[in-house]
Amino acid sequence: MTGCMTGFSLARETRRLLIEQPFFLDAGGVLPRLEIVYRSWGRLAPDADNAVVVCHALTGSADADAWWAPFFGAGRALDPAQDFIVCSNVLGGCYGSSGPLTAAPDGQAWGGRFPQVSIRDQVRAQIALADALGIRRIRLVLGGSMGGLQALEWALLDPERVQAVASIAASGRHSAWCAVWSEAQRMALAADPKFRDGHYPPNDPPRAGLAAARAIAMATYRSPQSLASRFGRATGGEAFGARADAPDRLAVGGWLRHHGRTLVERFDANSYLRLLDAMDTHDLARGRGDYENVLRGIRPPVLIGSVSSDALYLPDEQRELARLIPGARLVEVDSAHGHDGFLIDAAAFHPALLAFKQKNHNPAPRRTTARARPTDNGKPWLSPIARQYST
Repeated sequence: MTGCMTGFSLARETRRLLIEQPFFLDAGGVLPRLEIVYRSWGRLAPDADNAVVVCHALTGSADADAWWAPFFGAGRALDPAQDFIVCSNVLGGCYGSSGPLTAAPDGQAWGGRFPQVSIRDQVRAQIALADALGIRRIRLVLGGSMGGLQALEWALLDPERVQAVASIAASGRHSAWCAVWSEAQRMALAADPKFRDGHYPPNDPPRAGLAAARAIAMATYRSPQSLASRFGRATGGEAFGARADAPDRLAVGGWLRHHGRTLVERFDANSYLRLLDAMDTHDLARGRGDYENVLRGIRPPVLIGSVSSDALYLPDEQRELARLIPGARLVEVDSAHGHDGFLIDAAAFHPALLAFKQKNHNPAPRRTTARARPTDNGKPWLSPIARQYST
Protein backbone atom coordinates (compact mmCIF):
# COMPACT_ATOMS: atom_id res chain seq x y z
CA MET A 1 0.00 0.00 0.00
CA THR A 2 1.24 3.48 -0.78
CA GLY A 3 0.46 6.71 1.01
CA CYS A 4 -1.74 9.24 -0.79
CA MET A 5 0.07 10.74 -3.77
CA THR A 6 3.44 9.33 -2.68
CA GLY A 7 5.28 6.14 -3.35
CA PHE A 8 6.05 5.70 0.34
CA SER A 9 4.91 2.30 1.53
CA LEU A 10 2.26 1.87 4.22
CA ALA A 11 1.55 -1.31 6.15
CA ARG A 12 -1.46 -3.26 4.87
CA GLU A 13 -3.14 -2.80 8.28
CA THR A 14 -3.17 0.97 7.78
CA ARG A 15 -6.55 2.69 7.83
CA ARG A 16 -7.66 6.14 6.79
CA LEU A 17 -10.11 8.60 8.33
CA LEU A 18 -11.54 11.36 6.15
CA ILE A 19 -13.30 14.29 7.82
CA GLU A 20 -15.12 16.44 5.29
CA GLN A 21 -15.07 19.58 7.41
CA PRO A 22 -12.67 22.56 7.55
CA PHE A 23 -9.79 22.14 9.99
CA PHE A 24 -8.59 25.45 11.43
CA LEU A 25 -4.86 25.84 12.11
CA ASP A 26 -3.05 27.83 14.79
CA ALA A 27 -1.17 29.99 12.27
CA GLY A 28 -4.39 31.06 10.55
CA GLY A 29 -4.55 28.58 7.71
CA VAL A 30 -7.48 26.27 7.02
CA LEU A 31 -7.50 22.79 5.52
CA PRO A 32 -10.73 22.18 3.57
CA ARG A 33 -10.81 18.64 4.91
CA LEU A 34 -8.74 16.48 7.21
CA GLU A 35 -7.22 13.13 6.33
CA ILE A 36 -5.66 10.96 9.04
CA VAL A 37 -3.85 7.71 8.39
CA TYR A 38 -3.51 5.45 11.40
CA ARG A 39 -2.97 1.96 12.69
CA SER A 40 -4.55 0.21 15.66
CA TRP A 41 -3.90 -2.90 17.71
CA GLY A 42 -6.42 -4.67 19.93
CA ARG A 43 -10.11 -3.84 20.26
CA LEU A 44 -11.97 -0.96 21.84
CA ALA A 45 -13.76 -2.18 24.97
CA PRO A 46 -17.58 -1.98 25.19
CA ASP A 47 -17.21 1.00 27.53
CA ALA A 48 -14.69 2.59 25.11
CA ASP A 49 -12.31 3.13 28.03
CA ASN A 50 -9.19 1.11 27.16
CA ALA A 51 -7.49 3.28 24.53
CA VAL A 52 -3.77 4.06 24.41
CA VAL A 53 -2.52 6.77 22.05
CA VAL A 54 1.06 6.57 20.76
CA CYS A 55 2.68 9.63 19.14
CA HIS A 56 5.62 9.27 16.77
CA ALA A 57 8.83 11.23 16.27
CA LEU A 58 9.93 13.52 13.41
CA THR A 59 10.44 10.99 10.61
CA GLY A 60 8.31 8.24 12.13
CA SER A 61 5.09 6.70 10.91
CA ALA A 62 1.98 5.06 12.33
CA ASP A 63 3.85 1.73 12.55
CA ALA A 64 4.56 2.01 16.28
CA ASP A 65 5.08 -1.74 16.63
CA ALA A 66 8.10 -1.44 14.33
CA TRP A 67 9.93 1.44 16.02
CA TRP A 68 8.87 0.82 19.65
CA ALA A 69 8.70 -2.99 19.60
CA PRO A 70 10.00 -3.36 23.21
CA PHE A 71 6.78 -1.76 24.49
CA PHE A 72 4.45 -4.15 22.60
CA GLY A 73 3.24 -7.57 23.68
CA ALA A 74 1.35 -9.57 26.28
CA GLY A 75 1.85 -8.14 29.74
CA ARG A 76 3.73 -5.14 28.39
CA ALA A 77 2.86 -1.43 28.42
CA LEU A 78 1.24 -1.72 24.99
CA ASP A 79 -0.75 -4.94 25.24
CA PRO A 80 -3.22 -5.56 22.38
CA ALA A 81 -5.03 -8.13 24.52
CA GLN A 82 -5.91 -5.42 27.04
CA ASP A 83 -5.55 -2.11 25.19
CA PHE A 84 -6.92 -0.48 22.08
CA ILE A 85 -3.68 1.07 20.83
CA VAL A 86 -3.84 3.83 18.20
CA CYS A 87 -0.98 5.56 16.40
CA SER A 88 -1.56 8.03 13.57
CA ASN A 89 0.72 9.69 11.09
CA VAL A 90 1.04 13.32 12.16
CA LEU A 91 -0.60 16.25 10.44
CA GLY A 92 2.02 17.58 8.00
CA GLY A 93 3.72 14.20 7.64
CA CYS A 94 4.21 12.19 4.48
CA TYR A 95 2.81 8.77 5.38
CA GLY A 96 -0.78 9.44 4.38
CA SER A 97 -2.17 12.10 6.73
CA SER A 98 -2.91 15.60 5.43
CA GLY A 99 0.41 17.08 4.42
CA PRO A 100 2.44 18.39 1.49
CA LEU A 101 1.98 15.16 -0.47
CA THR A 102 -1.81 14.97 -0.15
CA ALA A 103 -4.19 16.61 -2.60
CA ALA A 104 -4.99 20.32 -2.37
CA PRO A 105 -8.39 21.62 -3.55
CA ASP A 106 -7.02 21.91 -7.12
CA GLY A 107 -6.30 18.18 -7.21
CA GLN A 108 -2.54 18.64 -7.20
CA ALA A 109 -0.28 17.84 -4.27
CA TRP A 110 -0.02 20.72 -1.79
CA GLY A 111 3.78 20.70 -1.97
CA GLY A 112 5.29 23.93 -0.73
CA ARG A 113 1.81 25.47 -0.47
CA PHE A 114 0.86 23.32 2.50
CA PRO A 115 0.16 25.65 5.44
CA GLN A 116 2.17 25.87 8.62
CA VAL A 117 1.06 23.51 11.38
CA SER A 118 1.83 23.34 15.09
CA ILE A 119 2.24 20.54 17.61
CA ARG A 120 -1.11 21.70 19.00
CA ASP A 121 -2.70 21.31 15.55
CA GLN A 122 -1.29 17.79 15.34
CA VAL A 123 -2.85 16.88 18.68
CA ARG A 124 -6.19 18.40 17.66
CA ALA A 125 -6.12 16.08 14.63
CA GLN A 126 -5.36 13.12 16.90
CA ILE A 127 -8.27 14.15 19.15
CA ALA A 128 -10.53 14.25 16.09
CA LEU A 129 -9.44 10.68 15.31
CA ALA A 130 -10.17 9.58 18.89
CA ASP A 131 -13.62 11.17 18.62
CA ALA A 132 -14.33 9.40 15.33
CA LEU A 133 -13.26 6.06 16.78
CA GLY A 134 -15.67 6.52 19.68
CA ILE A 135 -12.97 6.58 22.37
CA ARG A 136 -14.35 7.74 25.72
CA ARG A 137 -11.34 7.19 27.95
CA ILE A 138 -7.60 7.11 27.20
CA ARG A 139 -5.51 5.09 29.62
CA LEU A 140 -2.23 6.54 28.40
CA VAL A 141 -0.84 8.97 25.85
CA LEU A 142 2.76 8.06 25.09
CA GLY A 143 5.37 9.70 22.88
CA GLY A 144 9.08 10.25 22.45
CA SER A 145 10.97 13.21 20.94
CA MET A 146 8.43 15.07 18.75
CA GLY A 147 5.88 12.55 19.99
CA GLY A 148 6.77 13.56 23.54
CA LEU A 149 5.89 17.17 22.71
CA GLN A 150 2.49 15.97 21.48
CA ALA A 151 1.92 13.85 24.59
CA LEU A 152 2.34 16.91 26.80
CA GLU A 153 -0.13 18.87 24.65
CA TRP A 154 -2.68 16.09 25.11
CA ALA A 155 -2.52 16.68 28.86
CA LEU A 156 -3.69 20.27 28.34
CA LEU A 157 -6.08 19.85 25.42
CA ASP A 158 -8.06 16.84 26.64
CA PRO A 159 -7.51 16.39 30.40
CA GLU A 160 -10.97 14.93 31.02
CA ARG A 161 -10.39 11.95 28.74
CA VAL A 162 -6.68 11.29 29.37
CA GLN A 163 -5.84 9.24 32.45
CA ALA A 164 -2.04 9.48 32.17
CA VAL A 165 0.71 10.88 29.96
CA ALA A 166 4.25 9.65 29.33
CA SER A 167 6.67 12.00 27.56
CA ILE A 168 10.17 10.72 26.78
CA ALA A 169 13.17 12.77 25.61
CA ALA A 170 11.13 15.94 25.08
CA SER A 171 10.45 19.38 26.52
CA GLY A 172 7.65 21.77 27.36
CA ARG A 173 8.88 24.30 24.80
CA HIS A 174 11.53 24.19 22.11
CA SER A 175 14.80 25.65 23.30
CA ALA A 176 17.07 28.00 21.36
CA TRP A 177 19.48 25.05 21.18
CA CYS A 178 16.92 22.88 19.41
CA ALA A 179 15.86 25.76 17.17
CA VAL A 180 19.40 26.47 15.98
CA TRP A 181 19.82 22.87 14.82
CA SER A 182 16.46 23.09 13.05
CA GLU A 183 17.64 26.22 11.25
CA ALA A 184 20.85 24.54 10.14
CA GLN A 185 18.72 21.82 8.56
CA ARG A 186 16.52 24.35 6.80
CA MET A 187 19.62 26.06 5.41
CA ALA A 188 20.92 22.74 4.11
CA LEU A 189 17.66 22.10 2.28
CA ALA A 190 17.43 25.61 0.87
CA ALA A 191 21.00 25.36 -0.46
CA ASP A 192 19.99 22.58 -2.82
CA PRO A 193 19.03 24.24 -6.15
CA LYS A 194 16.45 21.51 -6.66
CA PHE A 195 14.53 22.65 -3.57
CA ARG A 196 12.98 25.52 -5.59
CA ASP A 197 11.51 27.15 -2.48
CA GLY A 198 9.48 24.01 -1.89
CA HIS A 199 7.95 23.89 -5.37
CA TYR A 200 9.87 20.91 -6.73
CA PRO A 201 8.31 18.21 -8.94
CA PRO A 202 7.66 14.87 -7.20
CA ASN A 203 10.06 13.08 -9.53
CA ASP A 204 12.94 15.49 -8.90
CA PRO A 205 13.09 16.27 -5.16
CA PRO A 206 16.02 18.02 -3.43
CA ARG A 207 17.81 14.80 -2.53
CA ALA A 208 21.16 16.35 -1.67
CA GLY A 209 19.59 19.01 0.54
CA LEU A 210 17.40 16.56 2.44
CA ALA A 211 20.33 14.17 2.91
CA ALA A 212 22.45 17.00 4.30
CA ALA A 213 19.64 18.06 6.65
CA ARG A 214 19.35 14.50 7.90
CA ALA A 215 23.11 14.31 8.43
CA ILE A 216 22.95 17.41 10.64
CA ALA A 217 20.08 15.90 12.61
CA MET A 218 21.84 12.56 13.07
CA ALA A 219 24.82 14.29 14.66
CA THR A 220 22.46 15.72 17.30
CA TYR A 221 20.72 12.38 17.86
CA ARG A 222 23.84 10.51 19.03
CA SER A 223 26.58 11.18 21.57
CA PRO A 224 30.39 11.37 21.41
CA GLN A 225 30.59 8.16 23.46
CA SER A 226 28.23 6.32 21.13
CA LEU A 227 30.13 7.21 17.97
CA ALA A 228 33.53 6.66 19.55
CA SER A 229 32.66 3.18 20.80
CA ARG A 230 31.09 2.14 17.51
CA PHE A 231 33.53 3.67 15.02
CA GLY A 232 36.52 5.30 16.69
CA ARG A 233 39.11 5.92 13.97
CA ALA A 234 38.10 2.91 11.86
CA THR A 235 37.92 3.30 8.11
CA GLY A 236 34.86 2.43 6.08
CA GLY A 237 36.54 -0.71 4.81
CA GLU A 238 37.38 -1.83 8.35
CA ALA A 239 33.87 -1.17 9.69
CA PHE A 240 31.66 -2.08 6.75
CA GLY A 241 33.79 -4.25 4.48
CA ALA A 242 32.42 -4.56 0.96
CA ARG A 243 29.41 -2.41 1.88
CA ALA A 244 31.55 0.69 2.46
CA ASP A 245 30.88 3.58 0.06
CA ALA A 246 34.33 5.04 0.79
CA PRO A 247 36.59 2.26 2.15
CA ASP A 248 39.55 4.53 2.86
CA ARG A 249 37.66 7.31 4.61
CA LEU A 250 36.52 7.34 8.23
CA ALA A 251 33.65 4.95 8.84
CA VAL A 252 31.66 7.48 10.88
CA GLY A 253 31.32 9.64 7.76
CA GLY A 254 30.00 6.66 5.82
CA TRP A 255 27.45 6.04 8.55
CA LEU A 256 26.27 9.66 8.27
CA ARG A 257 26.02 9.51 4.48
CA HIS A 258 24.07 6.26 4.73
CA HIS A 259 21.45 7.85 6.97
CA GLY A 260 21.14 10.78 4.58
CA ARG A 261 20.59 8.47 1.61
CA THR A 262 18.05 6.25 3.35
CA LEU A 263 15.90 9.16 4.53
CA VAL A 264 15.70 10.56 1.00
CA GLU A 265 14.14 7.28 -0.11
CA ARG A 266 11.40 7.39 2.53
CA PHE A 267 10.61 11.03 3.33
CA ASP A 268 9.51 14.26 1.71
CA ALA A 269 11.48 17.49 2.04
CA ASN A 270 8.43 19.76 2.46
CA SER A 271 7.05 17.50 5.18
CA TYR A 272 10.44 17.62 6.88
CA LEU A 273 10.33 21.42 6.91
CA ARG A 274 6.73 21.62 8.13
CA LEU A 275 7.54 19.31 11.03
CA LEU A 276 10.69 21.25 11.95
CA ASP A 277 8.54 24.39 12.05
CA ALA A 278 5.93 22.64 14.20
CA MET A 279 8.57 21.64 16.74
CA ASP A 280 10.18 25.07 16.81
CA THR A 281 6.84 26.74 17.57
CA HIS A 282 6.15 24.26 20.38
CA ASP A 283 5.48 26.05 23.66
CA LEU A 284 2.92 24.72 26.13
CA ALA A 285 2.43 28.25 27.46
CA ARG A 286 1.62 29.87 24.10
CA GLY A 287 -1.71 31.61 24.56
CA ARG A 288 -2.15 30.10 28.01
CA GLY A 289 -0.16 32.38 30.31
CA ASP A 290 3.02 32.01 32.35
CA TYR A 291 5.04 28.90 31.46
CA GLU A 292 5.60 27.66 35.00
CA ASN A 293 1.97 28.23 35.92
CA VAL A 294 0.83 26.30 32.85
CA LEU A 295 2.98 23.33 33.84
CA ARG A 296 1.69 23.52 37.41
CA GLY A 297 -1.85 23.38 36.02
CA ILE A 298 -1.41 20.04 34.24
CA ARG A 299 -3.95 17.63 35.73
CA PRO A 300 -3.32 14.10 34.44
CA PRO A 301 -0.47 12.12 36.05
CA VAL A 302 2.72 12.50 34.00
CA LEU A 303 5.78 10.29 33.58
CA ILE A 304 8.83 12.14 32.24
CA GLY A 305 11.53 10.04 30.59
CA SER A 306 15.08 11.33 30.17
CA VAL A 307 18.17 9.98 28.39
CA SER A 308 21.36 10.71 30.31
CA SER A 309 23.45 11.52 27.22
CA ASP A 310 20.78 13.40 25.26
CA ALA A 311 22.46 16.44 23.69
CA LEU A 312 19.34 17.71 21.92
CA TYR A 313 16.55 17.67 24.52
CA LEU A 314 18.83 18.12 27.50
CA PRO A 315 18.14 16.16 30.72
CA ASP A 316 17.81 19.46 32.60
CA GLU A 317 14.70 20.17 30.52
CA GLN A 318 13.07 16.95 31.68
CA ARG A 319 14.08 17.65 35.28
CA GLU A 320 12.37 21.02 35.02
CA LEU A 321 9.18 19.39 33.74
CA ALA A 322 9.24 16.88 36.59
CA ARG A 323 9.80 19.66 39.11
CA LEU A 324 6.95 21.86 37.90
CA ILE A 325 4.25 19.37 36.89
CA PRO A 326 2.33 18.32 40.02
CA GLY A 327 3.17 14.76 41.05
CA ALA A 328 5.21 14.05 37.92
CA ARG A 329 7.60 11.12 38.07
CA LEU A 330 11.05 11.38 36.45
CA VAL A 331 12.79 8.32 35.02
CA GLU A 332 16.37 8.84 33.86
CA VAL A 333 17.88 6.09 31.74
CA ASP A 334 21.64 5.79 31.60
CA SER A 335 22.31 5.42 27.88
CA ALA A 336 25.39 6.17 25.79
CA HIS A 337 23.32 6.63 22.62
CA GLY A 338 22.30 10.27 22.98
CA HIS A 339 18.82 11.42 22.02
CA ASP A 340 18.21 8.22 20.03
CA GLY A 341 18.39 6.36 23.33
CA PHE A 342 14.61 6.82 23.50
CA LEU A 343 14.47 4.27 20.67
CA ILE A 344 17.71 2.27 21.01
CA ASP A 345 17.31 1.78 24.76
CA ALA A 346 13.51 1.78 24.85
CA ALA A 347 13.55 -1.48 26.83
CA ALA A 348 15.23 0.34 29.72
CA PHE A 349 12.21 2.65 30.02
CA HIS A 350 9.69 -0.19 29.96
CA PRO A 351 9.56 -1.26 33.64
CA ALA A 352 8.84 2.30 34.81
CA LEU A 353 6.36 2.87 31.98
CA LEU A 354 4.44 -0.32 32.75
CA ALA A 355 4.30 0.42 36.48
CA PHE A 356 3.15 3.98 35.78
CA LYS A 357 0.38 2.83 33.47
CA GLN A 358 -0.85 0.20 35.91
CA LYS A 359 -0.81 2.62 38.83
CA ASN A 360 -2.90 5.18 36.98
CA HIS A 361 -5.43 2.84 35.42
CA ASN A 362 -8.67 3.85 37.13
CA PRO A 363 -11.74 2.60 35.26
CA ALA A 364 -14.27 5.39 34.93
CA PRO A 365 -17.90 4.95 35.92
CA ARG A 366 -20.38 4.45 33.10
CA ARG A 367 -21.73 7.64 31.60
CA THR A 368 -24.89 7.93 29.57
CA THR A 369 -24.32 11.44 28.29
CA ALA A 370 -22.09 12.23 25.34
CA ARG A 371 -18.59 13.44 26.13
CA ALA A 372 -18.21 17.18 25.63
CA ARG A 373 -15.79 18.08 22.88
CA PRO A 374 -12.63 19.71 24.22
CA THR A 375 -11.95 23.31 23.37
CA ASP A 376 -8.87 25.49 23.45
CA ASN A 377 -9.50 29.12 24.31
CA GLY A 378 -12.57 29.23 22.07
CA LYS A 379 -10.67 28.26 18.91
CA PRO A 380 -12.94 26.91 16.14
CA TRP A 381 -12.96 23.13 16.11
CA LEU A 382 -13.90 20.29 13.78
CA SER A 383 -17.41 19.02 13.35
CA PRO A 384 -17.72 15.52 14.82
CA ILE A 385 -19.21 14.30 11.56
CA ALA A 386 -16.66 11.91 10.08
CA ARG A 387 -16.37 9.19 7.47
CA GLN A 388 -14.04 6.27 8.01
CA TYR A 389 -12.98 3.73 5.44
CA SER A 390 -10.21 1.20 4.86
CA THR A 391 -7.44 1.48 2.28
